Amino acid sequence: MLFICVMLLAVFYVLDRYYWRMKEDARGAVADSPAGSPLGIDGKINFMLLAAIIALVLMSGVWKPDIAFDVVGTYVALQNIVRDVALLGVLGASLALTPKHAREGNAFDWAPIEEVAKLFAAIFITIAPVITILRTGEAGAFAGIVHAVSDAQGKPIDLAYFWATGLLSSFLDNAPTYLVFFNLAGGDARTLMTTDATTLAAISAGVVFMGANT
Repeated sequence: MLFICVMLLAVFYVLDRYYWRMKEDARGAVADSPAGSPLGIDGKINFMLLAAIIALVLMSGVWKPDIAFDVVGTYVALQNIVRDVALLGVLGASLALTPKHAREGNAFDWAPIEEVAKLFAAIFITIAPVITILRTGEAGAFAGIVHAVSDAQGKPIDLAYFWATGLLSSFLDNAPTYLVFFNLAGGDARTLMTTDATTLAAISAGVVFMGANT
């Protein structure tokens, strides 16, 4: 973890310094802020809103009222509905409470999140049949992939899971990649958190650490 953080920070520093110098050369002298202006943070209310987001996510994992609603064939738990509605409220609060000049100063625009929303919608719609096939294991169309990450006895090979997950995570998003290999490893959370905990660790590490490759 320390190695990855140091490497990334070094790359970011070198790139930022290079492009900043190019900017200085193009404009002569850079003076984005008046001399002596105090260092500060605009929109500090968002720290509280970030804490609210964390609390809501934790709440949905701890609070189990055992109430669910059938939404077009999919059961949605009450705690998840409460969480998502509250998160929309947090979003609205951030838009209303953050100073307008702070967003303008950061060149805030909806285009990036719109692109991400479209990508995620496409990924999670098209990945549904893939996950279903993966759950069939050696009896499914992806038997070759199952054999590539399993030994002769059908036990998962952690090293193979780490590199395969990392390779896909480098070009796809972390969440769908995690879903793919989680289901390839059986998809049973109880087993993957106990007897196959090292396999889950290999999948998680591959997804997180190699997601930054590209």
